[in-house]
Amino acid sequence: MSHIAKEEMEDLRTGLEAELAALQEELNDRGVQTGDDWAATSESEGEEADPADAADNIEELVTNVPMVQELKKREKEIKSAMRRMADGTYGTCEECGEEIPLERLEANPAAAMCIRHAE
Repeated sequence: MSHIAKEEMEDLRTGLEAELAALQEELNDRGVQTGDDWAATSESEGEEADPADAADNIEELVTNVPMVQELKKREKEIKSAMRRMADGTYGTCEECGEEIPLERLEANPAAAMCIRHAE
């Protein structure tokens, strides 16, 4: 973390916090939180629906399930990055231990690995 100036670290933290807030809003729109996890829902879930509404609900779930999975994955990555910031390991590749270039962190503040190990 020594290769990241305090001001740059604050900018990265602010970006992560903003992205996390946006993700959680999107998750609230597409799912329901059950404990620490999220499950996809449809707008009229639990209501008695006519066949056309039921088809719409199924279509919405088909869209929401993979979207919620992706949002949950990104949420986990962001929370992990914020933990690494707190414990002083942020900016270090989890695979090789080398510093992750600032340019990579600016492009993806939740990056846990250098480019070589991310692929």
